[in-house]
Amino acid sequence: MIVFSFPSSGKKTAKSTKDSESNEGVSSTDAYVKKQEQRLVAALKNVEGVGKVKVMITLKSSKESVVNKDTPYEESTKKDEKTVKEDEETVLIDKNGEKVPYIVKEVEPEVEGVVVVAQGGGSDIVNQNIVDAVSVLFHISSYKIKVLKMED
Repeated sequence: MIVFSFPSSGKKTAKSTKDSESNEGVSSTDAYVKKQEQRLVAALKNVEGVGKVKVMITLKSSKESVVNKDTPYEESTKKDEKTVKEDEETVLIDKNGEKVPYIVKEVEPEVEGVVVVAQGGGSDIVNQNIVDAVSVLFHISSYKIKVLKMED
């Protein structure tokens, strides 16, 4: 194996600043995944026969914010002509002196799959209990859950 290492000049470019700004949305998703993984580990380690456990969760998408839209509707009729006009505008509110969209609801990311590595992963009964628990907690099908036995 060959590894190359290049020293960095330490200067930040506009591009790297942009990248860190765009990663802010990713970090909230990462934080959500970490929180869910910790909660799942806490639940599974208390199940009989599971033992030590590690989990990895993947998501279909990131968090989604649904904004309120105002849709004025106007209809006019002339002799042989009917005109319908709809303009959709985002409702803005004043928040700390700034105009921001009014968020109606925030939809948490949907779980795509889960891998569980457990000490007791060699037992069929323990595997089924883990799959059932994960399936119920995250509303996913059992084929999207994989349980593996942890190395000793």
